[in-house]
Amino acid sequence: MEWEFTPQEVVKGEIGYGLADFRHDLAEEVRQNVTGDTEVFARTYHLLYDLCYALATSKDIEAHLATYAYDPPTVQFLREMQVMMAGNVEMLGAILQRQIMDRIEAGMPLEAAIADVAEWHGALVTDDAALAS
Repeated sequence: MEWEFTPQEVVKGEIGYGLADFRHDLAEEVRQNVTGDTEVFARTYHLLYDLCYALATSKDIEAHLATYAYDPPTVQFLREMQVMMAGNVEMLGAILQRQIMDRIEAGMPLEAAIADVAEWHGALVTDDAALAS
């Protein structure tokens, strides 16, 4: 995806681009590039979002791919997509950093802020509103 603003602007709070916006934009990008039925679209979207999240939160790529070891074509797909998703990973990381910073600025200790953002993220991603439309 391409934006008219930078991840740094998101981190600084200069741009109000949030997780719902990112998920919607990623869904649109997948929709434009994936042929097939809604099941293929949804699976591709979830694979790519999970890849972006894992990389944005500094999860080891090999550990992430190990969860798909039973499915070598998926592992290969994700390896190929890793480079193409670099900008998306950076933007998602910026969104998460901004959320952590908001909590710290409100007086929350760093570890608590990180845990709170992880919980907040988990609650939001269970809602697949980004897949609608």
